[in-house]
Amino acid sequence: MDLSWIWGQAQTSFHHHPETITLKSKQGSSLSLSELCRSITPPCRLNPLLFNGHLQTCWSVVKSEAVPVFYKRKVFEAEDPAYFGSFAVDFVVPPYKENDATLPSRTTYFEDDNFELIASLDEKPMLVTLHGLSGGSHELYLRSVLHPLFEEGWEACVVNSRGCAESRLTSGVLYNGRSTWDIRQIVKWLSKTFPNRPLFAVGFSLGANILANYLGEEGSECMLKAAVVCSNPWNCEAGSLALQRTWLGLEVYSKAMGTSMRLLFEKHFDQISKNPRIDAAVVAKVRGIKYLHEFDRELQAPTWGYPTEGAYYRDVSSTDSLLAVRIPLFAIHAEDDPVALKEALPLQEFKCNPFAVLCTTSLGGHLSWFETGGGRWFAKPVTQFFMKMASEIDLTRIEIHSNSHPPSFNPMRRKVQMHA
Repeated sequence: MDLSWIWGQAQTSFHHHPETITLKSKQGSSLSLSELCRSITPPCRLNPLLFNGHLQTCWSVVKSEAVPVFYKRKVFEAEDPAYFGSFAVDFVVPPYKENDATLPSRTTYFEDDNFELIASLDEKPMLVTLHGLSGGSHELYLRSVLHPLFEEGWEACVVNSRGCAESRLTSGVLYNGRSTWDIRQIVKWLSKTFPNRPLFAVGFSLGANILANYLGEEGSECMLKAAVVCSNPWNCEAGSLALQRTWLGLEVYSKAMGTSMRLLFEKHFDQISKNPRIDAAVVAKVRGIKYLHEFDRELQAPTWGYPTEGAYYRDVSSTDSLLAVRIPLFAIHAEDDPVALKEALPLQEFKCNPFAVLCTTSLGGHLSWFETGGGRWFAKPVTQFFMKMASEIDLTRIEIHSNSHPPSFNPMRRKVQMHA
């Protein structure tokens, strides 16, 4: 019997194609993507008092960390009329003393004159970040990655999901697991505004699902150099059913997420109620929900055109999108994650795509991985992956050893053409 968990020692495993892509260093040497991911992943030694996924995840709710990241916010108008409305992007900046009580802590708006001067020809690496369900740029888990990279000279921004992080909702729908249009617009804007900066991206939880979908949709045309996804739910239907099977899954995690989304609905009710698909009967049902799957059934599915929450989950899941990813992708997941459960991991899909590597740990919970000293273990391999990619790897020279996809299968064939 393995009792290493008593000492906080998690088992680490890697899942990937037998021959992942070959990366060339700027000095001319070669290594595979799987070798790189293994080399930058330290032993996973966690707090032995937080010895399972429930304790790790619950600790993330009560733990307060001093990770000071300051932002300047810019509100963008969607360019695609199908997804009209605005969304807020928070750019990481040096510390300042101003305060805006209408925004999260350490966040103020750009002054128009200053934002017009933001363009640059510098070659600093830049990270685009997507947060989890109903979160935002203020979340501690993403700041634990942004802070060390900014200290190393990186630039970074967080794309807030519409209506989150004290941003105004200006359309009649919220975001969903396939809301890839805002990150697509921002990546294009960043590429134009900072033409010499290599762009990278990281996604957390639902943001990881959105990012994986975006990577699959872009395929070989993706403007990002590499990406990381943490605690991705992947198969949303399998994850939802698994949550409903246990008391803790239903009454703790699903209930907490359902409550947070219902509160988001109430906060933006005046705007959401303008949606012609939202009538008094729908409003009454949404206000009576307790769990996340009920929220998705009563609001998300109908407003986006799905007949059931199951149809919605199947269509927004990023499992198939993984097969279409054509940039280096590193995924990190705890096998005891009580929110994005192990059974939803696309292990076979990782073995089919040479562009992707999955690292699983036996302990860690959901976006947690707390160490004895209070830090979060996952921030180490995430930041090391990005720094290695940006400083040592020649991302213009990638070698593929095999064609891993049957030409008759289109992993990005969707059942719903989304229109807001």
